[in-house]
Amino acid sequence: MRRVLCTFSSFWSLFIILLLVCSLGFCSGQNENGFSRNDFPPNFIFGAGSSAYQVEGAVNEDGRTPSIWDTYSHSGKLPNNSNAAIAADQYHRYKEDVKLMADTGLDAYRFSISWPRLIPNGRGPMNPKGVEYYNNLINELISHGIQAHVTLFHYDLPQTLEDEYGGWLSRKIVKDFTSYADVCFNEFGDRVSTWTTMNEANVLAFASYGTGVLPPRRCSFPFGVRNCESGNSTTEPYIVTHNCLLAHASAARLYKNKYQVIQHGLIGFNLFGYGFSPVTNSVEDISATRRANDFYLGWFAGPFVFGDYPESMKRNVGSRLPSFTSYESKLVKGSCDFFGVNHYASMQVKDKPENL
Repeated sequence: MRRVLCTFSSFWSLFIILLLVCSLGFCSGQNENGFSRNDFPPNFIFGAGSSAYQVEGAVNEDGRTPSIWDTYSHSGKLPNNSNAAIAADQYHRYKEDVKLMADTGLDAYRFSISWPRLIPNGRGPMNPKGVEYYNNLINELISHGIQAHVTLFHYDLPQTLEDEYGGWLSRKIVKDFTSYADVCFNEFGDRVSTWTTMNEANVLAFASYGTGVLPPRRCSFPFGVRNCESGNSTTEPYIVTHNCLLAHASAARLYKNKYQVIQHGLIGFNLFGYGFSPVTNSVEDISATRRANDFYLGWFAGPFVFGDYPESMKRNVGSRLPSFTSYESKLVKGSCDFFGVNHYASMQVKDKPENL
């Protein structure tokens, strides 16, 4: 087995880029240097994004129950006991937020729905107050000419499902996620143009179940950096990924079969991606760069495009990598109308040939 050594060469925050672009006049008009929206294609969409737990607040209001992020942030293990009990208070101030977006000149707002706000027990009856809030937010966006782009899952799994069967480590999550998605499609899909089932699912796999830096903070020595109480970093990220792929594919099939012909929206998936480049033009470094891409993007994109994991992953991970049945392969392949990629950094890759 060969390793890949990656080093940062630059860092770009998409949010900072958005602010820079808007400050230069791209969003709302023409700036003093002559730049304007006309420098972009007519269908180019300027937007902003957020996640429910980062902006909504109101974590104990109107029937919402805890997510794994509530449990983590109230555990006393974050600096200064940080938590999102109030956050940006979008739950109460969404009208002000939408007005700011409109004043900035944004075309779209990508936000996530809080699963435990919409379905407090993870499955079963939906919360009327949760439905009301998201209807109000979507309607407010549309009234200002802003497209509603919705992410179904941005890490805030209902704590009830984590406690009951281990969340993403269990195949049971596929059925529960699909039922949750069905509620969202049915309640909001007439006004939502773009659905993203999961945000940065590859980060969920390696940061929540590999290094343990994100909840539910599962990892094992020597990979974990936060003294995780349980987990297995050599197997769990691959199990979680497999279940994420199946959950997405199940929800996407539901959307395409039941809703898409009526609602005319798109459904896709979001990944975190580095811009990898080899340190040298040697065969070894070029090959290592390909492996790095396979393990960051091909891990998910391969099944979506080809119905299976990349060959380099099969060789390196071996029996720890789950296998698709023929049915699962057909379900996952072609299930995305689009891929979303969050790109923050570029890295240089050098082959590191010693054995793990």
